[in-house]
Amino acid sequence: MFVIAAILRSLFIILSVSSLGASLSLNYYEKTCPDAELIVAKAVRNAIMKDKTVAAALLRMHFHDCFIRGCDASVLLNSQGSDKAEKDGPPNVSLRSFYVIDNAKEELEAVCPGVVSCADILACAARDAVGLSGGPTWEVPKGRKDGIVSRASETTQLPAPTFSISQLQQSFSQRGLSMNDLVALSGGHTLGFSHCSSFQSRIRNFNATHDIDPSMHPSFAESLKKVCPVKKQEKNAGATMDPSATTFDNTYFKLILQGKGLFSSDQALVSIPKTKDLVSKFASSQGAFSEAFVNSMIKMSSITGGQEVRKDCRVVN
Repeated sequence: MFVIAAILRSLFIILSVSSLGASLSLNYYEKTCPDAELIVAKAVRNAIMKDKTVAAALLRMHFHDCFIRGCDASVLLNSQGSDKAEKDGPPNVSLRSFYVIDNAKEELEAVCPGVVSCADILACAARDAVGLSGGPTWEVPKGRKDGIVSRASETTQLPAPTFSISQLQQSFSQRGLSMNDLVALSGGHTLGFSHCSSFQSRIRNFNATHDIDPSMHPSFAESLKKVCPVKKQEKNAGATMDPSATTFDNTYFKLILQGKGLFSSDQALVSIPKTKDLVSKFASSQGAFSEAFVNSMIKMSSITGGQEVRKDCRVVN
């Protein structure tokens, strides 16, 4: 029953964001490449069967794509000589699993050459990643075009893990996303892993008064200190975003209410009443979170901006 209700609400959201992605439609490839989504889903499923952490990687990749120049697959482009692309910008060097998109694109080009955009593949892959991790699924509006510009310098526009609630609000509002969208989409952090560098400042020498960020639960901070020692810190040291990091659930919101959000930007969600109320709502209801996440994902992924359909997702035509 929930899935049906979510789909109906999703259709409403699709209509309401028509100004963001006017050319998008649910049946965009119905005649030109009817098996497009099945092919993408197969590539995602095969990858997740071998490595469950791929789901978080694909969801993060989609977020990082949409927040720079819209959802135009510019994050997939390779750097060309001294022209560094988005994927080589500081916030994106840890992005991975690009091969999943490559595999889907290769099969699609064999069946429907020059038809399915890399941006649509990424949007569908993010949806499939969530669904295959136990989260909700939804109908993805399609018809995005791929961008021809990708600049590492523009990745400074991405929301940082150190952002305050006002900085987060500004970042999201610049992209037509509301405070509700901010909280719901932050729930994507229920999947994944973070390196120590993204939260190190919270657990040591926080400021002149506190060694540990006072908004962080002391025992949680101590546990993080153990995985992120000052000396001999391993290159890949870090922590999962929540204990069920390969399952899409509402644990993330429950942890924030306990002062156990990994990033400053996570814990910032309970710093003002409006967003704290939403965190509490989603912490108490997996269904409410899933519904809000679906609606906000459709809204975010409908921010378009590309110009072509790439034959190879890593280079412009």
